[in-house]
Amino acid sequence: MQEIAEEAGVNQALLHYYFRTKEGLAATIFKESASRLLPAVLGVLTSDLPLREKIEGFVHLYIDTVRSSPFLPGYIISEMQHHPERLTAMFESAGVDPAPVAAGIRARLARELEDLADSGTIRRISPENFVINMLGLAVIPFVARPALTLVLRMDDSAFQRFLDERREILPGMILNSLKP
Repeated sequence: MQEIAEEAGVNQALLHYYFRTKEGLAATIFKESASRLLPAVLGVLTSDLPLREKIEGFVHLYIDTVRSSPFLPGYIISEMQHHPERLTAMFESAGVDPAPVAAGIRARLARELEDLADSGTIRRISPENFVINMLGLAVIPFVARPALTLVLRMDDSAFQRFLDERREILPGMILNSLKP
C-alpha cells in the first residue's frame, strides 16, 4: 500500500481509510476498469439491433473504447483468471444478478442466430461460438500488441492505423464467417 500511495502521491492512511486493504483497492480498480467496457458491450448485445448492426456496434465500441486504454483487456482478463469472483461482485454491487443477464443474452442471441440460419441467411452457430469468435477477433490485437508490434514491425502510429483498418474490416469478416 505504501508503494501505491507514493505512486499516487497520496498519504497511505488515506488509501487505508477509503479501501481498508490492498484487496479492497484492487477490487475497486477492477470494478472501475471493467465498468468502462462491460455495460456498453452488454447494451449492444442485448439491443434490438439486427445482427449486422450488433456486430458493427460491438466492434466499433470495443476498438474505440479500448484504444484509449489499451491495457484494459489484458488487465481484465488477468484479473478474471486470478480473481473470478470480482466479476460477479461487480455485477452484484450494481444490483444485477449476472446469471439471468448472461442467460438472457444467450437466449436472445440463440433465437436470432437460429432464425437467421432457418432463413438461410447464415450457417448454424451456437451463441457461445458466435460471442467467442467476435470477442477473440476484437480482443487479440490489444492483448497481443507487444508481439504484434514486434513481429509486424509496427510503431505506435502504425498500430493506430492498423486499428483504424481493423475497425472497418472486422464487422465484414465476422459476417462473412457466418455465410452458409
